Amino acid sequence: MKRISVLLADDHRIVAEGLKHLLLQEFDLVDVVTSGEALLEAAGRLSPDVIVSDISMPGISGLDALARLRAADPAARIVLLTMHHNVAYAREALQAGALGYVLKQCAVEELILAIRAAMAGNVFVSPEIAGDVFRGAGHGDATGTDAFESLSLRQREILRLLVDGCSAKVIAGRLDISPRTVESHKYKIMQILDIGNNAELVRFAVRHGLAD
Repeated sequence: MKRISVLLADDHRIVAEGLKHLLLQEFDLVDVVTSGEALLEAAGRLSPDVIVSDISMPGISGLDALARLRAADPAARIVLLTMHHNVAYAREALQAGALGYVLKQCAVEELILAIRAAMAGNVFVSPEIAGDVFRGAGHGDATGTDAFESLSLRQREILRLLVDGCSAKVIAGRLDISPRTVESHKYKIMQILDIGNNAELVRFAVRHGLAD
C-alpha cells in the first residue's frame, strides 16, 4: 500500500530533525522546510498528501500559510503543530481549514494519528484540549477568551504580528494595507480587549497562548 506523503515545516532545526526521524518510520517524508515561504513553494512543487506545519515561523506563519494553501487548493490537508495551548487559537485554525491541531509537548503518536486522520479527511485535535475545543469552552479567564473570539480574522492576524514585535510599517507591507489601517486595527483591538498599552497587549497574548 502506498505510504502517505508528508511535507514538514518547522523553523526549529532540532525539532524538525527529531520529527523527521520519527515520521520517516511511518510516512514518505518528501521534504523538510524551515519557513512559511519555503513551505508554500514546496507544497506547490511536491503536492504532498498531508502538510504538517509549525504555527510560529518567521515571515509567513503557519496560519498565514494555511490560508494561502487552502485558497490555492481547498482540498489541501494541513495539520498544525504548535506550542499554543489555547482553545480559541485551535478553533481559529480549524475554522480556517486545518484538519489537525497537535500540541508539541504531546507524544509523537498524536501527530501520527493526526496525519492519518487528515488523510482520511477527518479532524484530529490533541486530547489535552479537544474536549474544550469542541465544547467551545476556553482556558484561562472566560472574558479574555470571549473577547479574543470576537476579533475578526484580520484583527487576530495583526494582533499576532504586533506581539511578535512587528512595527505598523512592517505589518502594512506584509498584509498589503496602509500603516494607518494597521493603527486603526490596533486601536480597535485594544478597545475590544479592554487593553490600554502595548505591554498589556503582550501580557494578554502570553496569558492566552498567542505568544511564547
